[in-house]
Amino acid sequence: MSLRQSTFGLSQDLKAQLLERLANRRGNRSEPSATARHLPPRAALGDPQVREEIRRVREAGRILEIENPFFRPHDGIAEAETTIGGRKLLNLVSYNYLGLNGDPRVVAAAKAAIDRYGTSVSASRLVSGERPVHRELETALAALHGTEDCVAMVSGHATNVTVIGHLVGPGDAIVHDSLSHNSVIQGAVLSGAQRVQFAHNDAAALDRVLLSLRSRAKRVLVAIEGHYSMDGDVPDLAAMIEVVRRRGAHLMVDEAHALGVLGPTGRGVAEHCGVDPGGVDIWMGTLSKTLCACGGYIAASRDLVEYLRCSAPGFVYSVGMSPPVAAAATAALAVMLAEPWRVARLNANARLFLQEARAAGLNTGNSVGAAIVPVIIGSSIRAARAADLLFRRGVNVQPILHPAVPERSARLRFFLSSLHTEAQVRRAVAETVAAIGEAERMTVDLVGLAAQLAGRREQEVAEG
Repeated sequence: MSLRQSTFGLSQDLKAQLLERLANRRGNRSEPSATARHLPPRAALGDPQVREEIRRVREAGRILEIENPFFRPHDGIAEAETTIGGRKLLNLVSYNYLGLNGDPRVVAAAKAAIDRYGTSVSASRLVSGERPVHRELETALAALHGTEDCVAMVSGHATNVTVIGHLVGPGDAIVHDSLSHNSVIQGAVLSGAQRVQFAHNDAAALDRVLLSLRSRAKRVLVAIEGHYSMDGDVPDLAAMIEVVRRRGAHLMVDEAHALGVLGPTGRGVAEHCGVDPGGVDIWMGTLSKTLCACGGYIAASRDLVEYLRCSAPGFVYSVGMSPPVAAAATAALAVMLAEPWRVARLNANARLFLQEARAAGLNTGNSVGAAIVPVIIGSSIRAARAADLLFRRGVNVQPILHPAVPERSARLRFFLSSLHTEAQVRRAVAETVAAIGEAERMTVDLVGLAAQLAGRREQEVAEG
């Protein structure tokens, strides 16, 4: 493996050696107390490899003087600009796609719901937590997707986990895109069904997988996304529907990043592709992006929704959605449909960013230029350093590293919104080009040091 082929541009051994050398550790450790020596040993909870990787990433950031980009508190609403630590920055990390978070109409709806119902329904909806705001939201979402009914839950991630985990089981199969969200994978694992992935956005590959499964799986659920959050690309929905129907499977489409983004009115991937939404068995979506609330939903046939409403563990045994959250999402959806200019402006900004980035020689992968545009850098060290340099220049963007994306495809992920101006978009691209160039130059010395360490290690091995 070459130096540029590992997660951080270094092999695991070289990475550990480099950290030890740069930190100048002496290995001194205090002796445990007499009491501690007599206690039975306890292994730390969690995956030890993940724990070690987190430790190494933090240590590498400290040594390389890269500020931790995660968990930075924003002071106020994150719009086209945001304030962090008293500094105003150009903001490209939030999926407030249509700028409806903080919209006076949405805020008023949430406040009215608090005045009428309080901040919690204080029970599972099945028991005594049902409120009119829940059904108002679900009716609006069902109409949006052209389905008979809808059920809303308190978490988008938990919606996928509990629904997939509940709809299929041992003897069944769940087939998902290779770039599916963690929530889909966790739901598949929970279900106990056979889990098979197919090549990203490849309908022919899906067809081959389904053909191989039909004789040994009672039921097959296929899960794809309408707009992939790490790459900003879109599936050929018509082709996916045709394959799934022909092979007798069921299709579930996750619209988390498609709602409010794809299609002239923001209705999602079906509108974007000009496809009848009735060809999809299950529409899943989240309320935390365009609808500036929190939660997830399933829009499907009345029979399936009633089944989930009465038996899905993540719904039956969970508190009902908070009234102001449901009311805010309903109001945001109404504004989205009434003001399609927001969708048009969002996509104009995203297309401009994509065009400018490609013209500057940046690798934007397969993004279609609809709200999400990645700039793929490859090395996690360079991606983290570029994000740090951008933050210092007043541009807030997050690095996406393994395991969130495959190794050697670390990137900066840009979220565009309808609130950004053309000048802000152009500035973001120009600053990114400069930061990546500087990060590349700063990484050269590190790679050289790693090469020296590799040479010494080979020499030590040769000398016995």
